[in-house]
Amino acid sequence: MRKLRPKDSGESAPGSPVRSPVRSGCLQRFSHHTGIQRSLVLSNSHWSSRTSSWGSHCTPLIVSPFLRADDCFCASRKLDAVAIEAKFKQDLGFRMLNCGRTDLVKQAVSLLGPDGINTMSEQGMTPLMYACVRGDEAMVQMLLDAGADLNVEVVSTPHKYPSVHPETRHWTALTFAVLHGHIPVVQLLLDAGAKVEGSVEHGEENYSETPLQLAAAVGNFELVSLLLERGADPLIGTMYRNGISTTPQGDMNSFSQAAAHGHRNVFRKLLAQPEKEKSDILSLEEILAEGTDLAETAPPPLCASRNSKAKLRALREAMYHSAEHGYVDVTIDIRSIGVPWTLHTWLESLRIAFQQHRRPLIQCLLKEFKTIQEEEYTEELITQGLPLMFEILKASKNEVISQQLSVIFTHCYGPYPIPKLTEIKRKQTSRLDPHFLNNKEMSDVTFLVEGRPFYAHKVLLFTASPRFKALLSSKPTNDSTCIEIGYVKYPIFQLVMQYLYYGGPESLLIKNNEIMELLSAAKFFQLEALQRHCEIICAKSINTDNCVDIYNHAKFLGVTELSAYCEGYFLKNMMVLIENEAFKQLLYDKNGEGTGQDVLQDLQRTLAIRIQSIHLSSSKGSVV
Repeated sequence: MRKLRPKDSGESAPGSPVRSPVRSGCLQRFSHHTGIQRSLVLSNSHWSSRTSSWGSHCTPLIVSPFLRADDCFCASRKLDAVAIEAKFKQDLGFRMLNCGRTDLVKQAVSLLGPDGINTMSEQGMTPLMYACVRGDEAMVQMLLDAGADLNVEVVSTPHKYPSVHPETRHWTALTFAVLHGHIPVVQLLLDAGAKVEGSVEHGEENYSETPLQLAAAVGNFELVSLLLERGADPLIGTMYRNGISTTPQGDMNSFSQAAAHGHRNVFRKLLAQPEKEKSDILSLEEILAEGTDLAETAPPPLCASRNSKAKLRALREAMYHSAEHGYVDVTIDIRSIGVPWTLHTWLESLRIAFQQHRRPLIQCLLKEFKTIQEEEYTEELITQGLPLMFEILKASKNEVISQQLSVIFTHCYGPYPIPKLTEIKRKQTSRLDPHFLNNKEMSDVTFLVEGRPFYAHKVLLFTASPRFKALLSSKPTNDSTCIEIGYVKYPIFQLVMQYLYYGGPESLLIKNNEIMELLSAAKFFQLEALQRHCEIICAKSINTDNCVDIYNHAKFLGVTELSAYCEGYFLKNMMVLIENEAFKQLLYDKNGEGTGQDVLQDLQRTLAIRIQSIHLSSSKGSVV
């Protein structure tokens, strides 16, 4: 027998997984706690605590072949004396074999009953299985010499074997030896003819974990290598009894087990396993050994053969699990061989890289966003992706990352134009001939603007807006004093009056330097149609030089439509604006005005609405 090195527990990705229903140390803890000890049995509550630490794929172990004394008596009360005697003899036989005395094998077998060396305990396990759990190589050899069946399975008939745990059904002696990491015993069983896939028959669905699945989950590199050498298939996964996969993302084959537990070296070993069918697949081992950088090398296409399609499905599943459990380096390994991103795996990888402050990896992942198909865009992009990316933008002081994020935001905003602002139809109000505009002889109210009088008519202004109505109502009828307007310049007030007397904005001649002040005046006097007209002029004149000023003014006035238009302009032109000092100051609030946070939130909200309209709605782009 060749000498084997101590088992390698595997190489895990740095950092703790963000959430992991499949814990990387679960199997090791089981192996540590499940050495056979006579009359030691886990209670139901202890079982529950262990299985919950693994999750839905946890594989619990039998600790002892014996029930507690009171359980045995309770189970035996309905039996006659002969049956009870046989039961106690069988129990004694298992105890004799379990003590490790190979010189007692013959006597112990005579006590087990008519099935002899292959008798099953109430837990559905044979003496060979218990010896494999203990790693007792000498006892295993003695039992094999005595005719023990190598490939007998843990039964799945609970009425006959009431203490069989569901998770161990169909396990063989090899399965138990692998799970406990007893390499010499595993080698002994395989040399003796044990089926390398356990209970799995070729071409049939598998309802229990294969030895290779368990070895991959534990991260035992030596065992994985040995099983692969003996022909184990890493593509075999586990099905539920009703034929449904154990997870929504696949059947937790060996690739997925290694990836979900972060055993990077084991995963690479599985990848290096040659195809059983002849194919022209590129050597995956060579690719990964070079530490391929995604940013520099295009992913090689996977072969389209039947076998490789199955492998691609397995790798997609493994990529999901490695990302889901926080092992981003394994995810990158899988991506580097051509497995395409899904939105979920990309987001989870980016989240871990950000949590671990791995700037080069963040840059690499951001560059990869363009490879995600737009068909992958889901609500997750809005609910999870945008908050994450804007959080990175907020926290990042790296210009490369900021530039990459701006590219992503512009890409997500899409090629469609920014939604246009439309004129508001002015409500029908009283109207006077323009001849009466600022006519002293015919006026009945006078405004004082910048020390200059402006003559107007109550009949027109009283119905123009609630603001004018309030100004006129606050002045007694017989009061001949002027109404002072101290917050609007005279030319701007004149434009407001001209708009009212002419019945619309068509005849207004508004200079570029007046538009912002006119917008403020329209907002103050509550003239919605004039306000919208000013917003439209601002939107038409917006450029990279004035966009920040327009946005700040719109936010100050509370003009939401113009603010949203500016946000759309920012997102559509962010690749250019991210180099603009005024824009960067707006985002990062370098003056400490406390607005930067709000700007990022507003941009995130605007982009979410945009993605919803062009990617997730039934119209797919027509609603902008």
